Amino acid sequence: MWQILQDAEIDPAPERTSTTWSTFLRSQAAALLACDFFETTILNGTRLHVLAVIEHPSRRIRVLGATAHPTASWVTQAARNLVMDLEDAGRHACFLIRDRDGKYPALFDAVLSGTGIQVVLSGVRIPRMNAIMERWIQSCRRELLDRTLIWNQQHLLHALHEYERFYNTHRPHQGIDNARPLRVLPQSITNQAALTHLDIRQRQRLGGILNEYHHAA
Repeated sequence: MWQILQDAEIDPAPERTSTTWSTFLRSQAAALLACDFFETTILNGTRLHVLAVIEHPSRRIRVLGATAHPTASWVTQAARNLVMDLEDAGRHACFLIRDRDGKYPALFDAVLSGTGIQVVLSGVRIPRMNAIMERWIQSCRRELLDRTLIWNQQHLLHALHEYERFYNTHRPHQGIDNARPLRVLPQSITNQAALTHLDIRQRQRLGGILNEYHHAA
């Protein structure tokens, strides 16, 4: 096959002329955001839409809101809130990955573009192109929503923000060497005496749905 291509003056190993998705993710990881909508149902059967954003480098999650009616004005205001939150935190992003959901109005992209954030669309029905965001949604469902009876929108937001704090400050993430988005890793304990007399305390969130463990002061 090699010789046939050579005889036809065709390069058997041509260089890629475009950037692959994996190369793009690796090269821009430090400046990437990703967002997505997901749905949950409360006790009266109402379906609520939740919009969340995650930072690729740190895995920090931001729950932007939940609503039964994700109108264009609501989604646009969520984009403005995200921009203000990033500015307050001193964070800079260059790209935001989202899918092609019709809930996103043109103003959503325009608000982000006005601050230098380019919106990158994932492929149609290819959730793996937004895998980090999809993985967080899966974790949120498994660790929180599948174990909680949600009464109303206010209760849902309270539970989601508690999970957001848990996820950002306590839960270790394998993708960033078991660190936490808003806290550095604690110092390793090398003293054998300290290892045999560990004083571990538990803190519960949401009535025991989430549990945190830490050394006593």
